[in-house]
Amino acid sequence: MRLARKITDLTGPGFTDGFGVGGTDLGATVRAPDGRLVSVFGDTFEIAGVGGPGWRSPVVLFADPTSVGDGLRWTGCAGEDGYAQQVVGYRHQGLRRMGSSMLSLRRISTVLPTDLLVVGDDLWLHVMACRELGNPRATELHRSRDSGETWEPAGVRWPGDHLGGLFQMLTWEVDAEGEWVYALTTGFQRAHGLLLHRVRPASIADPAAWEGWGFDGSSWDWGRTPTEVLPGAFGEMSLRRVPDASGREWWLLVVFDAGNYRIDALLLDHPTANLHTAPRATLVAGAGWGDEDHEGGRVAQLYGGYTVPGSTLEDLHLVVSQWKTDTNWPYKAMQFQVDASELVPR
Repeated sequence: MRLARKITDLTGPGFTDGFGVGGTDLGATVRAPDGRLVSVFGDTFEIAGVGGPGWRSPVVLFADPTSVGDGLRWTGCAGEDGYAQQVVGYRHQGLRRMGSSMLSLRRISTVLPTDLLVVGDDLWLHVMACRELGNPRATELHRSRDSGETWEPAGVRWPGDHLGGLFQMLTWEVDAEGEWVYALTTGFQRAHGLLLHRVRPASIADPAAWEGWGFDGSSWDWGRTPTEVLPGAFGEMSLRRVPDASGREWWLLVVFDAGNYRIDALLLDHPTANLHTAPRATLVAGAGWGDEDHEGGRVAQLYGGYTVPGSTLEDLHLVVSQWKTDTNWPYKAMQFQVDASELVPR
């Protein structure tokens, strides 16, 4: 299968600076109840890079759903006067904020989003409250009842060491019947494998309602301490239901495989499918800075990899991040496109 090709930059000068977004990353995206696309980004700065004025995270941008094929066209942001404001209440470096968020009582450096989920008329956001990069103190859920314009803490948190620290980074999706939300999780260190969980949509904010998918030595079942479903060294993930050309819907897991320096896709007929044997392909390959080829799917210091709503397996669109850590630019999100239909078993 051919690697993905770059469609366009999504953030940075000429793209998002009108919202006060110069440098940013991540970009998990869903279709909101009002029809717009909602993308959530991580550490954000007003200048094109890392550092300087306007440090906030997470921030939310809105896009026209008809713009996917040519690259997301931003139509607005969560914030006042066209400025993308931080949607979770806290201050960086642990300065206390007056308000209701539980995060305000903890010393943290930043709050990073991992994924969004749509359930009925609500948007849910899972975030990591970090002492510093790679060291979440806790994870929390936040909810929007107005398609991402405003957000409130949902009153639920998990300690950073929950399940051995493998409940820090999360991706989730609700099944077609609306009966279960399935979630894959791992640590934020890009050094661990994946765990699988499920929860009823109405009970997302009840930690006791979350069930693990576990192996007891002879069989797999729900309601157990979760067992690693795929070993490795993984980072950002995106679990979504994506159709193929025939209309059949698949579960597609796009994951940053940090151990192999690439973004891969795994095709599943159900979240409990065997990830060891699932069809798998590399979508974007890591490269050195002198060996980049964005048209050929080779990107230096890549990460992320989030499926854009409206994608099909034949026309799969991804949000991919890049951060040149020695100079702090590029630090941006980009959109890539690939035909992933070869993943479908013949």
